[in-house]
Amino acid sequence: MNALLPLVDAHRRRTREERLDLLDASRLYICTTARTATGDLEEFLDAAYAGGVDIIQLRDKGLEARAEIEALEILAAVARRHGKLFSVNDRADVAALVGADVFHIGQGDLTTAQARRLLGEDIIIGRSTHSVAQAAEADADTALDYFCVGPVWETPTKPGRAAIGTDPLRAVSRSATVKPWFAIGGIDESPRLDEVIDAGAARIVVVRAVTEAADPAAAAASLRSRLR
Repeated sequence: MNALLPLVDAHRRRTREERLDLLDASRLYICTTARTATGDLEEFLDAAYAGGVDIIQLRDKGLEARAEIEALEILAAVARRHGKLFSVNDRADVAALVGADVFHIGQGDLTTAQARRLLGEDIIIGRSTHSVAQAAEADADTALDYFCVGPVWETPTKPGRAAIGTDPLRAVSRSATVKPWFAIGGIDESPRLDEVIDAGAARIVVVRAVTEAADPAAAAASLRSRLR
């Protein structure tokens, strides 16, 4: 067996076209930890996808690589069951090992060209942006597939990152963007969801609005229903 094959390879890997079709249809993207404190990662992932989440990213800076891979194997299996996408944050080596659908990077991380060199052409690559200028640069990057704009509001998941407000969302929504883009940062169902929709965002990334919900499936369903 080739040692470089993804660890998670029980089913045929999606083609780039299949992944792009799923990305195009995506409206609700969430980030979650491995939920080690509650020990309910698989149950949570099943509920979130069943409720209407389109993409789930594991983002848990406290995990060592081995534990991150174990959690991502669970995420990959659940994503397959639901026919949805799963995302790896920052670490290209881990993304390669688990056969990630999506690889997400920040402004200070790998360049898109470097990520492509490591991960190939089939994977979806997204980048965080924090200004209209960065969003325009991401939209013009032909090797990038989507970008996020934010944080719209300050959030404890990104301590020290200043909020940019809704005006950049309006500017991006008025531009002739080529790529799908997501508003991110402190978004919850009401009234903030109304504000980002009014600013022109059709896709969002959330964390606590689903991960801390008493009923993650219901919370996801409520958010997704507003983004059709």
